Amino acid sequence: MAGPRHPVSVRAAALVQTERLQTFAISVHWSDNSNTFVRRSWDEFRRLHKTLKETFPVEAGLLQRSDRILPKLPDTSLLVRGGRTGRGLTRLRLLETYSQTLLLVKHVSRAPVITSFFAPQPWDLEPTVPPGSLVILPVQEEPLPGPVGSLSIHSLEALSLHCLQPFSTQDTRGRLFHAQAQEALNVLLRHPSGWWLVENEDQQIAWFPAPYLEEVAPGQRQEQGQSLGSSGSQFCASRAYESSQADELSVPAGARVRVLEMSDRGWWLCRFGNRTGLLPSVLLQPDGLSMLLSGPGLHCGAEGGEDRVDEAQSCPEPPQAATLSPTVPTRPLLSAIQSRCCTITRRALGRHPGGQGPP
Repeated sequence: MAGPRHPVSVRAAALVQTERLQTFAISVHWSDNSNTFVRRSWDEFRRLHKTLKETFPVEAGLLQRSDRILPKLPDTSLLVRGGRTGRGLTRLRLLETYSQTLLLVKHVSRAPVITSFFAPQPWDLEPTVPPGSLVILPVQEEPLPGPVGSLSIHSLEALSLHCLQPFSTQDTRGRLFHAQAQEALNVLLRHPSGWWLVENEDQQIAWFPAPYLEEVAPGQRQEQGQSLGSSGSQFCASRAYESSQADELSVPAGARVRVLEMSDRGWWLCRFGNRTGLLPSVLLQPDGLSMLLSGPGLHCGAEGGEDRVDEAQSCPEPPQAATLSPTVPTRPLLSAIQSRCCTITRRALGRHPGGQGPP
């Protein structure tokens, strides 16, 4: 890959609470057009800020206040509405603003201290968050005023995805729910088990396997149809790989790729950005964390307004043969999903008879 890469933009993805520790999941877009997720604590951002002031004393305004171009790192009040969770969500928004402002300063954004901070670490490449974690997805801000840190699912109809292949299940009332290939489905709720609550054009509501869903850009359906470029399971590169042959791909650590064909020979056909090539399968692992934390088009500002989910589970194992249908995650029990939804989620699902969990 030509030249060292540097972060171009960031977006707040989620607040992750593991026992008493809060970390902030950040989606990072890089100069090589790759996207990665990282999780950093508030203390890690404070240490970064201190290091930046020591590394760039002029830009930090330590020598002359009028020369300051580095942003400040403000903290939120202890009395913010919503308690510890509300404070964490407010910090998440503050960190997004802080990071975006940092990246506007060209020579700072390309400094080793910045690139190493946002580069994926081993724990960032795990397919799930730590067991027992609460993953809280922030609501997209709207012009109408609302309490800071509120948890709401007011934009349930905002995320529309397409079904990769035909799939049949039951809706929340026990009736047949059949989705055709390329049929548009509205995602109402993303659950970490891999079963998402969706609605079709007939206003049927059902729990549906997330691996069968994919975003399709306008006009892409007619152009690509069922081609390999519009399907495939999403995986994550556990470490960087530099191609040695013309038919191979070069990817950075943490890159999210689409696996188009699998082979028992150890090389899988993948798509990364607008390129297609081979990657060693030993470097690839299911990208369950990305599926949980990101809505399609995250860097374009199309993040969905979601509520709280908890205990992200292990993602499905990859199929053993080439070009098989997407893996269907294990369907959770009704009692399990009820216990893992917060009061706001249960209240929202209660408006749909029988919509408390997968059938």
